Amino acid sequence: MKNSTTDIPVVIVGGGPVGLFLAICLLKKGIHCKILEKRDEPVPDSRSLGIHPVSLELFDKIDLTQPFLDQGLKIQKGFALSSDKVLGEINFEGCPKPHNYILACPQFTTEAILRKELNRLDDSVLVTKAEFKDLKQKEDQVEIYFTDEQGNNRSITADFVIGCDGKNSPVRQRSYIHYSGKRYDDTYIMGDFGDNTDFGSDAAVYLLPDGLIECFPLPNGRRRWVVKTDSYVEKPDSTIIVELVRKRINHDLKDIQNVMISSFGGQHFIAETFAKGRVILAGDAAHVVSPIGGQGMNLGWLDAWRVAEVFAGDDIELNLKEYSESQKKITRKVARRAELNMALGRKTAIPSIRNLLIKSFLKKPLKNKIAQLFTMRGLESWWI
Repeated sequence: MKNSTTDIPVVIVGGGPVGLFLAICLLKKGIHCKILEKRDEPVPDSRSLGIHPVSLELFDKIDLTQPFLDQGLKIQKGFALSSDKVLGEINFEGCPKPHNYILACPQFTTEAILRKELNRLDDSVLVTKAEFKDLKQKEDQVEIYFTDEQGNNRSITADFVIGCDGKNSPVRQRSYIHYSGKRYDDTYIMGDFGDNTDFGSDAAVYLLPDGLIECFPLPNGRRRWVVKTDSYVEKPDSTIIVELVRKRINHDLKDIQNVMISSFGGQHFIAETFAKGRVILAGDAAHVVSPIGGQGMNLGWLDAWRVAEVFAGDDIELNLKEYSESQKKITRKVARRAELNMALGRKTAIPSIRNLLIKSFLKKPLKNKIAQLFTMRGLESWWI
């Protein structure tokens, strides 16, 4: 980057998985930055947990993979089931190596790993208990206003500000960047329980007349359950999942320890541009896709990597335009894949037709392509 009179080249607003990874990538390229983050500690719960091969390959490039492998759990196989039989199997072992698996790693662990690496590189980058308030763009800089941990009003100037501050992004709102999309009728409840299944390190997806049930293994002997609901559950409770799982697949979660419970609805939103003047968006600030398929956090990491490459190049303005256009195309592709996942898990009066379709998908020659599709391969070259 060219010399400037600003306090720092880049300010990142939001210190979640995307903002932390972005800061690490920038530092590795010799670009100084600051993160303004409201929270003092990593998130306390598991939230996003699936780390796809495309992200692990990025971690490889900055020597960040091993801590995730040490604390995560490799999922190399998944089963598609009806209420009474196995419809097929997705096996990731035939996918490109070395990361021919999906890594299950709770978000609190992910953030802790990223914070540790960031602090190793430069322990002054992450500013916690700092709440973004406003920004003012000028021709050659952007001024960012925030409050510090004592509640004092502060400001900092930068060449660019990057909003990694979530789907309700104040950075995006204060920059007047339109955010459009829709909410689907699809709603779910999910929770983490002790694992009392026989699936071990395998995932399982039940495609049922009354709606999907997914369960994925987690580290430390736990399992994430995701259950399709008829409507949004305002007050999620573990007993709801226990009853739905018992009713639909006759599996008993009663008296099994539950450590997380939440409900959510499918949605897809996207910003009209990911770069406007000296403001850049990445992660959920730029786009939201349905959590079914576990692609959202990984999509944000792809954004972050591309942004870091922008700043390592010569023509930042041109590169930012290309970043916005290319990542919007990839976002739409990821959203279509998520929509397909949701459609397969909806209620149906004739499950036999869906089951026949699933069986055909999970046989050769489609089987390997489906495995790659579910691990976020082909985002730049495939039609879906």
